[in-house]
Amino acid sequence: MSKIHAAITAVHGYVPDYILTNQELETMVDTNDEWIVARTGIKERRILKGEGTATSDLAVPAVTKLLEKRGISATEIDLIIFCTSTPDMLFPATANILADKIGAVNCYGYDLQAACSGFLFGLTTGAQFIESGKHQKVLVVGADKMSSVVNYKDRNTCILFGDGCGAVLLEPNTEGYGLQDSLLKSDGSGGPYLNIKGGGSLNPASYATVDAGLHYAYQEGRTVFKFAVTNMANVAAEVMERNNLTAENVDWLVPHQANKRIIDATAERAGVPEEKVMINIQKYGNTTSGTIPLCLWEWEDKLKKGDNLILAAFGGGFTWGSVYLKWAY
Repeated sequence: MSKIHAAITAVHGYVPDYILTNQELETMVDTNDEWIVARTGIKERRILKGEGTATSDLAVPAVTKLLEKRGISATEIDLIIFCTSTPDMLFPATANILADKIGAVNCYGYDLQAACSGFLFGLTTGAQFIESGKHQKVLVVGADKMSSVVNYKDRNTCILFGDGCGAVLLEPNTEGYGLQDSLLKSDGSGGPYLNIKGGGSLNPASYATVDAGLHYAYQEGRTVFKFAVTNMANVAAEVMERNNLTAENVDWLVPHQANKRIIDATAERAGVPEEKVMINIQKYGNTTSGTIPLCLWEWEDKLKKGDNLILAAFGGGFTWGSVYLKWAY
């Protein structure tokens, strides 16, 4: 019997219409376009506007189009893994809210929280359900409404983040395509440097936590940058080395879009030239769990069956990891 791999059989994404440019940010905080672009590579980001909108509202259009593209009904989905740091609510899971909105009545689902590495953690988890033979169609969603947790008076963080969603469908493949290898890591000692302190059981919402700004994303940029540059690059290189991959036979590097300098360092460590690196940070900023699937969506028409892809991410926690997959269509 041929080995079962979990292959991506469809991908789609969604970003809101509203564009928050660096020029608009200049009117909100002490910053400027030249400074932002030089340090991050970001020129604009998308923001989900509208009263009562949430992360699930980013996912619905992405998943609806994905299902149309694949030619299947939501009722055929076995499992939804929703990777997010900005769930609609603490509970119920945003996966379950999404399932209700799209009519996925024959599946179960749960949320997975690994910050910016969430999609890779979700992809690896979903692949194991496929490889076990128990599930035939697993939906992995990476979505975040980061504007809901960004302090637009903090120039160190508000320039970085945008809202967006990317989703993939995993199905069994016996031709050798799909997820080949993964390496995931975490280090809780990095927690103090990148977090949201308020809203959990440690600091439940109160007037005091709101007044102290504890419900906004906090980042100690220099520490995070140093750790990310080293570890995201190293883990991508390690996955390549243990699978006998070189820059010549890697068709695409798909890095988390956190900072252009981190992307460049990862590409350099892997030896992959810039023309083989998916980069859209200039348009969308850091959409957290959404960055990697959004890249796959935007480059879908350039991907060929059998292409070798190296995915790499780093996020709060600290979390980081890399995935090697062969494109299946």
